[in-house]
Amino acid sequence: MVISTMMLASAVTIVQPLDSSAHLDPRSTGQANYSVGVSRCTFVDQTRSVLNYATAPPSLLAKQRSLVTEIRYPTTPLAPSVRESVGATPASQPGGFPLIVFAHGYDVTPDTYAPLLDAWARAGFVVAAPIFPDENHNEVLLQRGANTEGDLPNEPADLAFVTRQLLIDSATLSTTCPVAFGLVDGSALALAGHSDGGVAVGMLADSTGRDPQGTTFQSLRANLNYRAAIVMSGDEGGHAAYRSTSTSPSLLMVQSAADQCNPAKGALRLYRDVRQNNKWFLELLAAHHMPPYDGVDIRDFNIVVGTTSRFLRTTLEQTPTQGDLMSFGNQRPMVARIFHAGPGPTIAPLSTRPLCSLS
Repeated sequence: MVISTMMLASAVTIVQPLDSSAHLDPRSTGQANYSVGVSRCTFVDQTRSVLNYATAPPSLLAKQRSLVTEIRYPTTPLAPSVRESVGATPASQPGGFPLIVFAHGYDVTPDTYAPLLDAWARAGFVVAAPIFPDENHNEVLLQRGANTEGDLPNEPADLAFVTRQLLIDSATLSTTCPVAFGLVDGSALALAGHSDGGVAVGMLADSTGRDPQGTTFQSLRANLNYRAAIVMSGDEGGHAAYRSTSTSPSLLMVQSAADQCNPAKGALRLYRDVRQNNKWFLELLAAHHMPPYDGVDIRDFNIVVGTTSRFLRTTLEQTPTQGDLMSFGNQRPMVARIFHAGPGPTIAPLSTRPLCSLS
């Protein structure tokens, strides 16, 4: 559980285009050819509801789940712009681009992670980030600061629903999300998430449990070709077992040994319970909870961008090789190190009581 003290912009308006690559070393991705377009689409799931946690017990807030989704995508010119371009025409690629469906953490929005999401778009990926109905910053404020994390078990279904809607709208021109037409390669899908979002990704990828509607997480991802999952400062959620199956995606865990919001023991438990060879663990040695992902900690941010981009290419595009991923992740051993398969690193428990520090 993460208690966040961040105060961010409303979740209902598009932020102004920002300089999200000012601190990014383009060489860190190995490929940074595109500029970034950004748009929003709203996907409405009529089959599930949203609760209001400001009441005791929680009351019904909405009978449907409206998932406003930020979509970042490659666009031209090929010389990367330092700013997002709202509503820009997408670049064209036969068969579409690989898709990353991203899950944000508690009391924030996808815009918090704009530097990271933009870096992935520059590297040739479409990034779709739904704004979760209860856990986004604006809704936490509206519910008077109530702990809305009880909605987290609904978020794996949100991720799967948004994935399916984008595949539909990529195949057939729609009025719901016209920017998606022809944009997505349905054979190259990935999940990524940070903090509570990482928990949601782990649930969808590997939990044997069920969501609040009684649907198994494994069935939620049925017929969705998720080939990669990135869990950043995440943990296991619920009480069900975690295990890999024949359809489990390749896994990359990213975790700091010094994270005082989500201590490393949770990430290690998830990594070790998923018993498969196609898994990696990137250990950041001294980073805090948020700065490696929002661009504040430039050093660790560049390592995260480079490692995640290489992992995505290794699993979705079969390039570069696994050796390149390992070499990059271990190039600065005083800052970070990466492990492949096996039990992962040995990380000593924090000597002080965990306290959520976002800076």
